[in-house]
Amino acid sequence: MPRGPTRDKRRTYKSKDQKGFPLSSKDKGIPKHTLEGKSDLSGSSEEEGSEGVVQADFVFFDPKPDDFHGVKILLQTYLDDTQWDLSGFVDLILAQTTVGTVVKMEGDDDDTPFSIVTALNLGRYKDHKCIKELKEFLLKVCQEKDVIRDLRLLMGEQAHDVGLLVSQRVVNLPPQLLPPLHDALFDEVSWATEDEPTAELRNSFRFKCYLLVSKIYKHKNANQKNNRNLIRRSGSDGGDGIVYIKPEDENFHKLSLWSFSFPMHAQQVETQEASNIVVCFFWF
Repeated sequence: MPRGPTRDKRRTYKSKDQKGFPLSSKDKGIPKHTLEGKSDLSGSSEEEGSEGVVQADFVFFDPKPDDFHGVKILLQTYLDDTQWDLSGFVDLILAQTTVGTVVKMEGDDDDTPFSIVTALNLGRYKDHKCIKELKEFLLKVCQEKDVIRDLRLLMGEQAHDVGLLVSQRVVNLPPQLLPPLHDALFDEVSWATEDEPTAELRNSFRFKCYLLVSKIYKHKNANQKNNRNLIRRSGSDGGDGIVYIKPEDENFHKLSLWSFSFPMHAQQVETQEASNIVVCFFWF
């Protein structure tokens, strides 16, 4: 897809203490983050009993076809264990290079993606098999009458106004990376409304709302009311027995107009029930 005029995306984030703050943001291809301290991403450490120092430089990149297998692994349980056109979904993500970011570790010989973040217009891609199957799946698993009416509307006649926010990452990605990563996504969406070469493409990024599909855990001994399909917006979701695997999802949930959850079958633990959560929210 042709790109519009080039916009300077460089921004710098100064570290106060060199302890895990991002050094710079969206100038893709330049190291973005230096992490000192204990990290699950590396096994190196100092003598036993000491804190240990690990340095990991993470880099933000535009998506590219070579990322296919790594991104597909990140999205393997995106729709639980259902059989759908996941390969086609990954292809859509990687083909949209003006909006979207892949995070990798600098110097990693395997070139492994640690995170993928993008936003896909449900109307623009409505004829693709993967988007059709995604819509059918979500409408099937949503059992709340009030929500399914809105969901059907957003996936039908209002689809051109809806961005599917895809945000998948390894659990132990340094949390300091997340604010600049999501800020960069919404910046790119804004820039695309001005920089894309055609009015049709520019309009395809003028989202009025976003849908997010993510994973949570619910304590199995939570109150009976928490087992209902609908999750109401509330001030403290932790009180509802919800464990957010990705803490940033709690913020999106708090912003939501509505949301619903459905049980997952692909991943379960003894004391918690894995669920997918679908959130609809505005972002200004």
